[in-house]
Amino acid sequence: MKKQDTGLAKEPVKEPAKEQTKIGSVEIEAFAHNAARLIEEGGKALAAYMRPREEGTIKTEAAEDIADMVKTVGQILEYWLSDPERALELQSSLGRAYLELFAVTAKRMAGEEAKPAAAPDPKDKRFTDPEWSQNQFFDFLKQFYLLSVQWAEKLVRDAEVDEHTRQKAAFYIKQIGNAVAPSNFVFTNPELLREMMDSHAENLVRGMHMLAEDIKAGHGNLKITQSDPSAFEVGRNLALTPGKVIFQNELIQLLQYEATTPEALKIPLLIVPPWINKFYILDLTPEKSFIKWCVDNGLTVFVVSWVNPDAHLAKKSFEQYMREGVLAALDAVELATGEKQIHTIGYCVGGTLLTITLAYLASKGDTRVASATLFAAQVDFTYAGDLKVFVDEERIQQLEAHMNEQGYLEAGRMATAFNMLRSNDLVWPYVINNYMRGKKPFPFDILFWNSDATRMPAANHSFYLRNCYLNNTLAKGKMKIAGETLDLKKVTVPIYNLATREDHIAPAKSVLFGSKFFGGPVKYVLAGSGHIAGVVNPPSNRPKYQYWTGSAPRGADVDKWLAKATEHPGSWWPDWLDWIRAIDAETVPARVIGGGKFKPLEDAPGAYVKVKSWT
Repeated sequence: MKKQDTGLAKEPVKEPAKEQTKIGSVEIEAFAHNAARLIEEGGKALAAYMRPREEGTIKTEAAEDIADMVKTVGQILEYWLSDPERALELQSSLGRAYLELFAVTAKRMAGEEAKPAAAPDPKDKRFTDPEWSQNQFFDFLKQFYLLSVQWAEKLVRDAEVDEHTRQKAAFYIKQIGNAVAPSNFVFTNPELLREMMDSHAENLVRGMHMLAEDIKAGHGNLKITQSDPSAFEVGRNLALTPGKVIFQNELIQLLQYEATTPEALKIPLLIVPPWINKFYILDLTPEKSFIKWCVDNGLTVFVVSWVNPDAHLAKKSFEQYMREGVLAALDAVELATGEKQIHTIGYCVGGTLLTITLAYLASKGDTRVASATLFAAQVDFTYAGDLKVFVDEERIQQLEAHMNEQGYLEAGRMATAFNMLRSNDLVWPYVINNYMRGKKPFPFDILFWNSDATRMPAANHSFYLRNCYLNNTLAKGKMKIAGETLDLKKVTVPIYNLATREDHIAPAKSVLFGSKFFGGPVKYVLAGSGHIAGVVNPPSNRPKYQYWTGSAPRGADVDKWLAKATEHPGSWWPDWLDWIRAIDAETVPARVIGGGKFKPLEDAPGAYVKVKSWT
């Protein structure tokens, strides 16, 4: 039998036995000292978690989530166990997989070459350390885990249950599988084990200290640090494009940006970001800023900055978000520029709100919007992706009861939901890096923004969940706003409908399918990457992602559309600008902020965007 190199122990040092004993004693002392510190830091983490619960300042909702998970997975198991033949198939399939693994392991132990019983996806970064393949113990653990996950996923996939239950079960199984991966634990992860041995568990002490700090920062809930929080500050090195706040009300501040070109397009541009995030995702560093790029390319740019609401805005309805948000901003842009036509952009749920506003304006015969660009936004929710897991009547009632207690949904609840959609990218790598390796995460502007979440007022969020995700009333022509029943076929303005290929929030399939509901010309464009990186992909000499343009959107088959589409290297931004100019290329002298109608209230990025949820 071949002797396997574990890679975990250092080569023995040839020194006198007495000296080796001394070194061993020092190591034991170091481990013992760090073990005591680990217990101390663990006590601080536990205290940070328990204190707000003992004081009654927060309540745990974990019981509801766990109950829903158990109920959903239980329905899958009930299908398989209710019939003896299916139950036998259930056991046999897993048994066969494990027997194959034992056979492969036995061959390897005998020094023979053997094809693995299971191999990770090449994109899976959890098992890249050589020890996962070279060391028999870790290789066995890896394959045992992968076979178990594949078996569980097949149970869900082959169960005869309704589609919503299947989707929920698949999501829960995925989360369980991601959580119990051997890469997440010190003694089953060769990298972590090496670090613990080399540092005498100093890494675990640092990690436990960081865990306590993150629980404290989350006021009793874990707020995982994804980026060095000291590296960025809005107004210092993020959201730097020069401009002014020219208008504000309870819900928004409206920003206008300073012109950098002698002339600008006659039609101004209004950007409506999502109210569940902060607008500066479109104004990160100057090199990544979509807003700055638009200004530098001769557009007069206005941006809505949503308030970070608290309890006193609990009753603010979806209609008020439309009236005091989008419509108020359109009125202000018209007054500041004197223009009767305005280009608009809506990002994510901001795009959904913008579309609803367009349908409302169409019902009133209001034609001031010249075009609409939608960034990863859904208008039909048939194929809305994994977020539908959190939406059914029972879950919405639970959420509404929770929101009614305090008037809003905490920022952390929504942030956690979004992170769990990609837990192997946005949760577990940071659990390992921060709390087990004891290392601070790298500074990353997008992840800093991702953690700078906002609250959501109860009335608005309830309407959105029920009318969009649950009942899909907009696409069905049944949504009512301000006494009007909305019909998307009446929206005839040109639409640039941007989807991103790896989007888990607004899937490309959902955006493609939603294109058919509009009454005017729609240009469907597919960008590489996901919900954020696919949008924030500036032109550069070394393009990171590509995009595709093609025929008019029909149906929901993205692969079929792609088969006839044209792939372009680099950013889609110039393509969008060409589309805007094709609508109307007339220019005017660059405009002064406020146009003499508004007195600037403060410098961009304004006060609303700086209000923190975690304070």
